[in-house]
Amino acid sequence: MIRVAQIIGKWHGGGVEAVVMNYYRHVDRSKVQFDFFCDSDSTCIPYEEINKLGGRVIIIPPYQKIFRYLNELKKLFKNNEYKIVHSHISTLSVFPLYAAKKAGVPVRIAHSHSTSNKKEWKKNILKNLLRPFSKKYATDYFCCSELAGRYLFGNRCYDGGKVFLLKNAIDVNRFQFNSDIRNLKRKELEINEDTLIIGHVGRFVTQKNHSFLIEIFSELLKIHSNSKLLLVGKGPLYDEINRKVEGLNISDKVIFLGQRADVNELYQAFDAVILPSLYEGLVVVLVEAQCAGLPCLSSTEISNETQITEDLKLISLKKPASEWAKEILNLYTNHKRCQTLNKLNQSGYNINIEAIKLEKFYLEKQNCNKNTIL
Repeated sequence: MIRVAQIIGKWHGGGVEAVVMNYYRHVDRSKVQFDFFCDSDSTCIPYEEINKLGGRVIIIPPYQKIFRYLNELKKLFKNNEYKIVHSHISTLSVFPLYAAKKAGVPVRIAHSHSTSNKKEWKKNILKNLLRPFSKKYATDYFCCSELAGRYLFGNRCYDGGKVFLLKNAIDVNRFQFNSDIRNLKRKELEINEDTLIIGHVGRFVTQKNHSFLIEIFSELLKIHSNSKLLLVGKGPLYDEINRKVEGLNISDKVIFLGQRADVNELYQAFDAVILPSLYEGLVVVLVEAQCAGLPCLSSTEISNETQITEDLKLISLKKPASEWAKEILNLYTNHKRCQTLNKLNQSGYNINIEAIKLEKFYLEKQNCNKNTIL
C-alpha cells in the first residue's frame, strides 16, 4: 500500500476539500491511502471520517509562517518516506513541493483547481508573483478543467499534453433527483411546495459573489414574490451578506443554513441554482446541481467543461441583476426535472470511474520511481 501526502492548506469545507474527499472515499484504500496535511487554522476537518477510512490528518503551521511551514513539511516528508506529494493549493504549491524535493520525494504533483479574477487584486498580487514558479518543483501537473490547467501551467504545457485532467467527479447516485427526499426536506425546512426555492452552495468569500446574488434575488422577488433563497456555507463575508439582506428588508425570504452535511438532500428541495462566481475552475456545485436535474444559471467565468446538460445556462456578470432574475425565472418555468445519470457518466463525472484513473496514476508512478535518485 502507498500513502499519498495530500496538501490541503486551510480546510474550511470548500469545494477543493470536497473533491479530494470524494476521491478518497472511492479509491481502493487497501492499495492507496491518503494523509491530509492541513494548516493549523483549519476549521472543518472531518477527523472522524478520515480516521474511520484509515487516513491520517497531519496539522502543520499555516503557510504564512513560511520558514516553520517549510521545515515542518520537509521533516514530515522525510520521516514518513512519502513517495508522492499531491498539492491542491494552486500557486502556493511551490512551497510544499519545494520542501518535498528537498526531502527526496520522487513524485510531486501540482494540482490546479481554479483561476483568478481581476476584482480580487490583492490576492492576485501573490498569485501572479508565484504563478511562474508553479512548475518549478513539480514532476507532474494536474487540473480539474482546461481553463484551470491553462491558467496555472500555460498554454504550451497544456497543448503539449503535459497536464493530467482529473475532473471534479461526484458520487452520482447520491445526487439523482428523488421526489420523496424533496418532500421530506421541504417539510423539514417548513417551505411550501408552491414556493420557488433558489439555492446556492459555497463559502462566503469574494470569489462566490454573494453580494450580487442577493441583488439578483431581490429583483426576483419583484416578479415572483413567493420565492426563498437558501444559502449553504460559511466564510469571512457571512456577516456582511447578512447585513445586506437585512438592509434590503428581505430577511424573511433568505435562509442562512450554514455548513451542512446533507447538501445532496438539499438539492432535492431546490428548484434552481444561481452561481454568479467571479471565477472558477470546474464547479463541483454545478456538477452536483445538474446531476440533481436542476436548472442552473451561472456566470460566464467558469470552465466550458461544466456544461453537462442543457439545464445550465451562462450569463455575463455585466448584465444587470434584473436580467439575471428574469433568466432564472424563465429557466425554472420552462424546466421539467428528470434523471441525468447517463449524461453524467458520458461526461466523465462519475467518481466510481474517475477514482480508478487516479488510483492507477499513483500506483504506476510509484512503480516507475522505485529506483529513481533525485
